Amino acid sequence: MSIIETVVGLAKPWADLYGHSKPLATVVTFGHVAGIMVGGGFAMASDRSALRAIKGSDEDRRRVLADFSSIHRPVLISLTLVVVSGVLMMLADAETFLSSPVYYLKIGSFVLLMANGFMVQKTEQALAKDPSTANKLWGRFAIGARASLFLWLWTALIGVALMSAA
Repeated sequence: MSIIETVVGLAKPWADLYGHSKPLATVVTFGHVAGIMVGGGFAMASDRSALRAIKGSDEDRRRVLADFSSIHRPVLISLTLVVVSGVLMMLADAETFLSSPVYYLKIGSFVLLMANGFMVQKTEQALAKDPSTANKLWGRFAIGARASLFLWLWTALIGVALMSAA
């Protein structure tokens, strides 16, 4: 028995429940979309502020760094909802998703998004100690913000492609 067959077998009770309950499928799908909207919205708005502040004064930069540090918690909560709902949706049709190359592209994109978020957070923490315009980490912070904007949109695009391919 293959790994996919094993997962499909283990997930069968969930898949049956999910497939026969429109309200349940609606709630799980809403959780996924809402998590993306809230987490991505906060992150992208913060990225935009960061890119604008890089050209601003030291005070602008300090303010953006304070905003960035306060946004991590709601983004992480939203991403937790995205992961849980995403796993639930995958388990509802494990055979289709686990045999789709697009699914693995989405997972890879999500991992890149998380790795970039980790790098941006570490850069933001280092910049908080020296937010002056002379600090060379502002360049890395800008790259991370641009990458974040791209990766949020790219991951959403791959998610739509996955739903179309499923």
